[in-house]
Amino acid sequence: MGQKQHSTTNKPRDDDSILERPRVALLDEKHWLYVQKRYRMSPRESQVAKLVCQGFNNDEIAKALKIKPGTVKTHIRNIYRRIRVKNKIEMLLKFVNDITKFSAKSAITPPISIIDVEKPVKKPSASAEIRKKEK
Repeated sequence: MGQKQHSTTNKPRDDDSILERPRVALLDEKHWLYVQKRYRMSPRESQVAKLVCQGFNNDEIAKALKIKPGTVKTHIRNIYRRIRVKNKIEMLLKFVNDITKFSAKSAITPPISIIDVEKPVKKPSASAEIRKKEK
């Protein structure tokens, strides 16, 4: 009693948007070519890095590239070693930082500033609306 029952339908809920993969790409193809050359990544390592930076997990990357999860893990470990980072967030931030520095010196469009990404507007809860009306 008192527990919420979760619906088994695929109907989207308001809070499901928090769990969705972002639909923004911080780096375009010119940026990726620069990153690939800068760190001497193989074409496959570059593919893996792109998918990591888009928010895919190792299993999803393995399925997308039709390779084994262990191979994905090896590619990621090699990328980390080559660019001297310890995790996926550091990798993305290092790439964005490198591109920002490079684009300042060249005609390449800089990546989207993380500050400029529009944050989703949180809808007030029903209880907050009731409290607001009571005042």
